[in-house]
Amino acid sequence: MDQISHICKPCRGDVPPLGPDEVARRHAHIPHWEVTAAGTVLKRTYKFKNFRDAFGFVAALSDEAEVQGHHPDICFGWGYVTVSLQTHKIKGLHDNDFIMAARFDRLAADRGVP
Repeated sequence: MDQISHICKPCRGDVPPLGPDEVARRHAHIPHWEVTAAGTVLKRTYKFKNFRDAFGFVAALSDEAEVQGHHPDICFGWGYVTVSLQTHKIKGLHDNDFIMAARFDRLAADRGVP
C-alpha cells in the first residue's frame, strides 16, 4: 500500500473510524509508529541531533499538514519531535492519519532520520 502517493480527503465526520483489522493492516506499512492500546491514535517520536534540527522538522511537518489539510498534535524540544495523529471528528483513525504518517516518515528520511 503506497500511502505516500495518496492525498488526504476532508473527513465529514459521518464515516466510522477504521476497525482493528484495517488499522493493523495499514500499521504494517508504517512500523515506526505506535498505535495506542485503544486503537485511536498513531504516535511517533523522531530523534534529532539538536533543537534547531527538531524545530526545522516541525516547520516541515506544519507545511505538509497545511497542504494536506490534516493537522497533527506536535510536541518538540531539544533533540526530539513527537507527533500524534487522530481524526478528531470520528474519534479514531482514518485513511488520512496513515497518509500523513507515511508522508512525515518521508520528510524524516529526507533529513537522514530513520
